Amino acid sequence: MKKRAWLFRSMMVLSTAFIYTRTDAQISNTISPADKVYGLSKFWQEVNYNFVYFDKIDRQTWDSAYKALIPQVQATQNDYEYYRLLKKFCALLKDGHTEIFYPDIKGLSFMFNTFGDYLLVLTRVDNKVIVKRTWKKDAQLFPLGSEIIEVNGLPTRKYIQDSIAPYISSSTDYARDDVASGMLLMGTPGSTFKIRLRKPDGEEAAYTLTHAKVKDSVFYPDLGAYPEEQKREGFAWKLLPNNIAYVALNTFGADSKVDSLFERILPSLEKSKGIIIDLRYNGGGDDGVAFNILRHFVKDSLILGAASVIRTYDPYLKAIGKYVTPADTVGNRNKRKAWLLYNGYAVYNEPGVWRSKVGEETKRLTAPVVVLTSHHTESAAEDFLIGADNQKHIIKMGEPTNGSTGMPASFDLPGGGGARVCIKKDTYPDGREFVGYGIQPDIRVTPTVKDYLENKDVVLEAALKYLQNRQGNAAKTGPGKD
Repeated sequence: MKKRAWLFRSMMVLSTAFIYTRTDAQISNTISPADKVYGLSKFWQEVNYNFVYFDKIDRQTWDSAYKALIPQVQATQNDYEYYRLLKKFCALLKDGHTEIFYPDIKGLSFMFNTFGDYLLVLTRVDNKVIVKRTWKKDAQLFPLGSEIIEVNGLPTRKYIQDSIAPYISSSTDYARDDVASGMLLMGTPGSTFKIRLRKPDGEEAAYTLTHAKVKDSVFYPDLGAYPEEQKREGFAWKLLPNNIAYVALNTFGADSKVDSLFERILPSLEKSKGIIIDLRYNGGGDDGVAFNILRHFVKDSLILGAASVIRTYDPYLKAIGKYVTPADTVGNRNKRKAWLLYNGYAVYNEPGVWRSKVGEETKRLTAPVVVLTSHHTESAAEDFLIGADNQKHIIKMGEPTNGSTGMPASFDLPGGGGARVCIKKDTYPDGREFVGYGIQPDIRVTPTVKDYLENKDVVLEAALKYLQNRQGNAAKTGPGKD
């Protein structure tokens, strides 16, 4: 594994640029300098002992970053500046299950999209930050689909890299960019942004926007016009043409009962000629719920889920490790472990692979299956995909998944905030990693800006076409020859 020394190349530039651009005496400063150092130290130490990806961190640069922050957190002018530094420190770990959470901070308010006379709601589509909503009166001024190409004198990509992404905890760059795009023009009241956008017809225009209360209320398009804005139940299903079933599993939450709801439609699914499972808006939940559903699709008697590892700690061996050289570790397991512990490298125990038996009484669905994925497919939803990985009749279609799963340990921080640190690493059963990379679809389908604005579901359309083509091929070749 390569060390993540590159995480810390900009550690000496731990400023609070981006959202907070002015000193505001009304923002509370309730955390004492001593508590600020304590909170920083607590997070640093929890990472040292429990962060499961600590083997990917260069220990010396991590410690140097911590030391550099001590005087900086003491010098922060308010609680917000303090937590901003903690968030930037945390984001260097690049893990979506390791995060810092703001407390309620008195006197602090943010505006995402409102600039008095203007409204600009942004999203990221096909690697572009585009305008997805404005006031109806400004539809010609800010045409939908216009791309933001420059912010405050910098290309948008550069501005995100310098001023927004460093504060976002994420395991994959594209998930971080998705979040950053929506926050591109986030600021405090009175903060100003100079932007340049490229309209769909190619014309470019420049604007100076200052955050202020809204002066209009007629949205274009209406609220709820886009897929990510629509209210979704945890479970939904319908029958599509050619007797193909569509099943949306939008959560695997333990209290969602989606597995029980799924059981109710089994008689209908048994008659289907193909099944589409939509996990594009599933942010995770309980693996047990996920596997209760998956067992109906697998052809084996056992589902192999993610292999998991966690760190272990032995203070006795760590003490011994001070006197162990690399040469001493050759052929000596205990000395190797002692050396690793003393030098700060992760040492794991191995609970093994998640296994779930599939009883003989389980109803099996034999129709071909397409699972739809997106950047929002995360955590237990990714574990569902791992369990289905060796099933040849199941394919994945859409975009790469979020690339973040694991089990976090949560704790409090001074001033009412909190943090969590990922303590469990999941991989495929054979050790292949997907955290930090995302699970890749077998067939990649990426909506264009035009598809997005027209609310055209090209991923679902592609899945339906794929299954219909399989039906056609089966009809030509005959039973058992497809």
